[in-house]
Amino acid sequence: MDRQVKAERAWSIPYKLQERLGGDFSIPRLASLSPSQVRVLMTNPEPLHRFVDDMSRYLHAAIQHIINRYAGDASNIWRGTPPSAEVVYKFLEFDGIGPKIASMAANILARDFKIPLADHYSIDISADVHVRRVFGRLGLTPPDASIEQLIFRARALHPVFPGLMDFPAWEVGRNWCRPQNPDCLACYMNEVCPTSSSSA
Repeated sequence: MDRQVKAERAWSIPYKLQERLGGDFSIPRLASLSPSQVRVLMTNPEPLHRFVDDMSRYLHAAIQHIINRYAGDASNIWRGTPPSAEVVYKFLEFDGIGPKIASMAANILARDFKIPLADHYSIDISADVHVRRVFGRLGLTPPDASIEQLIFRARALHPVFPGLMDFPAWEVGRNWCRPQNPDCLACYMNEVCPTSSSSA
């Protein structure tokens, strides 16, 4: 769901779906829904996402994938302290998931939920517009760097866990390092940022 909508909106969608399902957001309940029923849930009384058709299809496919591939238990994706590359690969097997979202999912598991993995080498940054802007303004990459350049720069800077640089860069970009009128004085990277403006 976290694509081309604000993060807050994307992350509220499961909660809103749970409300629309009367509080039951379990895999058995979700598995009982047809593709058309999922779309109705995503649409009524108001659309939960700007791409309702795609997100409905991906959600239904994800539920079926969890049932068929992981015996209805998503935690089997990361069971047994697997290498990070294996976890990212398993997320890539879901319909509609590319490298950015797959890496983001593995990153959240490792960084926020402290899921033990054998390593973190294969968890990259998810180079969105905020991360790109912050890397550019900090002088880590050129302002017009490609996604691949951003990813490999993060790998070079923190090879053990490149994705660890993702959330701080996103946070700085979202809160202070805005495209226009950045609030440099409030930013905790102010003292080391070569483009910081003391008049901001």
